Amino acid sequence: MELKEFYYDLPEELIAQVPIKNRDESRLMVLDRKLETIEHKIFKDIIDYLEPGDCLVRNNTKVIPARLYGKKETGANVEFVLLKNIEGDIWEAMVRPGNKLHVGAKVIFGDGLLMAKILETLPDGTRKVKFTYKGIFNEILDKIGLMPLPPYIHESLKDNDRYQTVYAKYEGSAAAPTAGLHFTPELLKKIEEKGVKIANVTLHVGIGTFRPVKEKNIENHHMHTEHYYVKKEDADKINETKLAGKRVIAVGTTSCRTLETIADEKTGLVKACEGDTGIYIYPGYKFKCIDGLITNFHLPESTLLMLVSALAGKDYIMRAYKEAVEKKYRFFSFGDAMLII
Repeated sequence: MELKEFYYDLPEELIAQVPIKNRDESRLMVLDRKLETIEHKIFKDIIDYLEPGDCLVRNNTKVIPARLYGKKETGANVEFVLLKNIEGDIWEAMVRPGNKLHVGAKVIFGDGLLMAKILETLPDGTRKVKFTYKGIFNEILDKIGLMPLPPYIHESLKDNDRYQTVYAKYEGSAAAPTAGLHFTPELLKKIEEKGVKIANVTLHVGIGTFRPVKEKNIENHHMHTEHYYVKKEDADKINETKLAGKRVIAVGTTSCRTLETIADEKTGLVKACEGDTGIYIYPGYKFKCIDGLITNFHLPESTLLMLVSALAGKDYIMRAYKEAVEKKYRFFSFGDAMLII
């Protein structure tokens, strides 16, 4: 398939720059794959589409203030975005300007609270860096780091918590699992009271989420890898749901990618595990575990648009996106939501 098949025209004013006041009052487009219908609802109406015995699987990763502004020893300004903790104080980071940060270069952040040394230039242009500091690394990040908002958001964020899900728990992401931003504690309580199970996975989202596909033939695109963990209690909930013939509904593409990475080819069952995934889902992929997906509206020609096209069918998705543009839905991270069932 060619990349241009996943292009759609998006007016810039539809890219949401700030979150709406109430998380669960964003709009919700509902796609029923059997009927190929398109419904327009409010996010809190999602409870009407969930049935007792279903299982919602959400990603409980927490975004770290991963954007750091510092200076080289020469005084030149530089920017780091932390992508992944490799081990101890060694991280993979995206750096700017890259041509000024060679192996051995040292950078000072927060008037000396944090120092970094470039250890290696990785094949994709990111850097392996080692930090030195006094105290606790995450506390220093909280003091001097900024939320790594996506490049299409130009407004500053007044409340950092709005770029976290209400159930965010384990620190390590460079981007939020944005489908989960629509949930409130009250809505989650109502969903559980209806008899819907809620299970967690943890996948630390990398900046590769925003990396554009450059290959003309989409099959030649190489995915970034991200680290995940799945606990036994959560795997058990998912498996109980599968064995009872009920639906597993992933909250977001990160939960979906985790489940599809770890699911058994034949049964779709999962087990407690930890690892890295670089799974690439595009049309033609056969889903093993998930039966539905809650997601936001994704960038033209992105791997995430390819993933939802694999689940619902490309023509159906492109028709839905055209309607979303016509009805002025809000797009991307702080935008509206879609439920595919």
